[in-house]
Amino acid sequence: MSRGLRRTLAALLALILLLLGLMLTLTQWLPRLAGIWLPENTRVELNGSPRWHNGGVHFPAVSYLTGDCELANVKDVALGWQHKRWQLSAQAVQLNSECLQALPQSDSSGAPRSLAEWQHMLPGADIHLEQLTILPWQQYAGRFDLSLDKSVQQLHYQGDNLQLDARLQGQQLQIAQLQISHPLLPKPLDLHGDLTLPTFANGLPVAGELSGAVNLTQWPQPLAMTLNWQQQQGTLVINQQGDDQPLLQLPWQVDAQQIRITQGHWRWPQADQPLSGGLALTLDNWQQGLENTQVSGRFNLLTQGRGGKGNLVLSVGPGTLSLTDSALPFQLTGESKFADLQLFGSMPGILHGMLTDPQITLKQGALLRLRGRLLSTLEVDETRWPLAGVTVGSRGINGRLQAILKAHDPNFGRFTLHLDGRASDFWPDSGRWNWRYWGDGMMQPLNAKWDVKGTGSWQDTLISLDTLNTGFDQLAYGMVQVDKPRLTLTAPVRWQRDVARPAFNGGFTLKSGQTQFSYGGWLPPSELSFEAKGSDPSRFIWRGQLTAEDIGPVRVHGRWDGERLRGEAWWPAQSLTVFQPLLSSDLKMRIQSGELRAQMAFSAASKQGFEAGGFWAVKKGSVWMPDSEINGIDFTLPFRLKDHQWQLGRRGPVSLRIAEVKNQFALQNITADLQGHYPWQERQPLTLSNVNLDLLGGHVSMPELRMPQHEPARVSLREINLSKLITAIKPKQFAMSGKVNGELPLWVNNPQWLIEKGWIANSGPLTFRMDKDMADAIVSNNFAAGAAMDWLRYMEISRSWATLDLDNFGNLTMQSEVKGTSQFSNRRQSINLNYRHQENLFQLWRSLRFGDNLQSWVEQNATLPSKKDPQP
Repeated sequence: MSRGLRRTLAALLALILLLLGLMLTLTQWLPRLAGIWLPENTRVELNGSPRWHNGGVHFPAVSYLTGDCELANVKDVALGWQHKRWQLSAQAVQLNSECLQALPQSDSSGAPRSLAEWQHMLPGADIHLEQLTILPWQQYAGRFDLSLDKSVQQLHYQGDNLQLDARLQGQQLQIAQLQISHPLLPKPLDLHGDLTLPTFANGLPVAGELSGAVNLTQWPQPLAMTLNWQQQQGTLVINQQGDDQPLLQLPWQVDAQQIRITQGHWRWPQADQPLSGGLALTLDNWQQGLENTQVSGRFNLLTQGRGGKGNLVLSVGPGTLSLTDSALPFQLTGESKFADLQLFGSMPGILHGMLTDPQITLKQGALLRLRGRLLSTLEVDETRWPLAGVTVGSRGINGRLQAILKAHDPNFGRFTLHLDGRASDFWPDSGRWNWRYWGDGMMQPLNAKWDVKGTGSWQDTLISLDTLNTGFDQLAYGMVQVDKPRLTLTAPVRWQRDVARPAFNGGFTLKSGQTQFSYGGWLPPSELSFEAKGSDPSRFIWRGQLTAEDIGPVRVHGRWDGERLRGEAWWPAQSLTVFQPLLSSDLKMRIQSGELRAQMAFSAASKQGFEAGGFWAVKKGSVWMPDSEINGIDFTLPFRLKDHQWQLGRRGPVSLRIAEVKNQFALQNITADLQGHYPWQERQPLTLSNVNLDLLGGHVSMPELRMPQHEPARVSLREINLSKLITAIKPKQFAMSGKVNGELPLWVNNPQWLIEKGWIANSGPLTFRMDKDMADAIVSNNFAAGAAMDWLRYMEISRSWATLDLDNFGNLTMQSEVKGTSQFSNRRQSINLNYRHQENLFQLWRSLRFGDNLQSWVEQNATLPSKKDPQP
């Protein structure tokens, strides 16, 4: 082997060893070598050993740091040469925008290169990044493909929320598609257009136009957006399709120091409340970066409604917006007037914190006020929200939250409510808000003053009402007056709003004093206790009971489904005597015995109203009154209430059975059935039937009374004993014996008659005897009349027929015909007597009852121990 060849081999071997050494130590020397050209205080770190694969160098991970902040992190990067082009690829690239602030400022003093010079320096290359992520906008991550040539550069970006296809040739940038998706947009924002870049790539495009379609959830129709500019000025316009007048128009200008939006205007042409306004915005020192840009502007809202025109103005700045610590003051002042409401505000504050997570703090004097009609009948006199010191950020609201509401309802009266609490990182279902409330008012329809107070909290998904105390000094409506009703909690109300384990529960007690009725009766102090349990306030079951001293308990339970309240109530068997307070003392009625039970089901909803159905039953009832006593009362009342109409006796008739009525006229075996609707209608009548009673040794019956009434109800009298009638009314002037029959056509709603063309006739022989003293007195005073009267001292009647009419005022007209035989001084003579009589039956009845009323009163007071005089 020649010496030259040996030297060549030795040199080649040394080169190979050098290359192997460089490859093995690449992670050590390459970052140091790159540091020569990198900015100060920045470095590159290679993690893992590089390898050669498919004609390229592969690095497991590469990081670029500025100080301690990792600006870029690249995983599985490869660099190679194929088809006379460089090929650069990476599996994942993550850039952190917050680290840009740590980069040192460039102080290069050389002349800047033009865009054409930069393009001329570009090598032929294809760059593929499988996943490019820029923090904190990671939701817009996607696949990045860039093709570089000296004449044309093309970019394709594909992500879930961002897509871009662009082509740059010289200074002309063509955007074929720019599509952005956002949760606030029902459809992606789609833009396209052409731009002309400046000669030096150090500023905004010098000309261009972008256009596209925008869809908003709050807007019924698609919107068209156009952005055009020439040199240092342009306009952004947003139109509704088919509308020439723009919804938003922003003329803007830009120079080396400022970006200005002047005389911008917007409008919201919704039919309920058209809104409009103007805006102006200035960005000073914008080329010095976001941190040094001074922001100032003014926005206003013009409204017209109740009280005239309103102008609400928002002034911002001067201040800065920063990725690390923004400081932008603002002031919201003015008033907004809508169709029914007027809003007044003065809210100074400052926006601070990171731009990616800003916070708003309201300063001293921040106050929001509201007046107007809040509901259809609720008139808000004033609502005040003091907001000084309140902070609003992404984590929630912090600070003291207060509200004062003064309002009135023309039909219900005035009231005032206060709310005061403190929030800590509070958003609905996140953080904590503790509060207390109190208030009072006057409810005019019930002539009642009311008050309320309590405490509660909202912590994460749990809403708690810890205390509640509300009530009235009285309730007075119609014939009822309730003394001091008050509602309190027996168990705190808890509403767990967690979707995985929703729950709602609480306990309540409604207590009230004595209830007075205008007719004189009263109800003892009552108490309604109930508890609720379910998934939320729109879906729960409830259970409780009602008592009023000895009355009850009435057990109740039901459920609420958010639209309809359903329930059932049971009244177990209970003595009737506990209801004695419900009867007025003026009635002089005493319940002696009996038993009551009841059951009812009900439901209530806004559309259907109130519906109920059930029954009441009374067994073996007994009632004492000064002139009568009713024993053996059996009463069953099945009912249904719907659409303000009662259906009585739905499956069976209302049934009344009375064993006896001890009165001036004793009644026995009384029956009556009632079935139908009330108020009645022609298609839904109310029918009283099976009316029967035993009276004066005979029987009275009425087959049917139908309402509305078109025919009189036939009241039949059979075998009525006149001797018992005379004994009952106790007249001293005459006496009669025998039995009669009759039929009385009864009208209930006739404009004139109660009984029309009724008749009474004898059933067998009758006798009539006049009192001797009365007859002798008539004879002594009038000899002519006495001669005729002698024939009436004693008479046997073979036929008696009488017709009678009774009008609505109680006037009775009776026309009678009597045939019989008179006996006087041992002589008998036939007599035909025609007689007409008129009397006010109501007055006669009151006069006949006077003696028995007095007798009953004496007997009752003599036998009651509580009425006796005390023993000496």
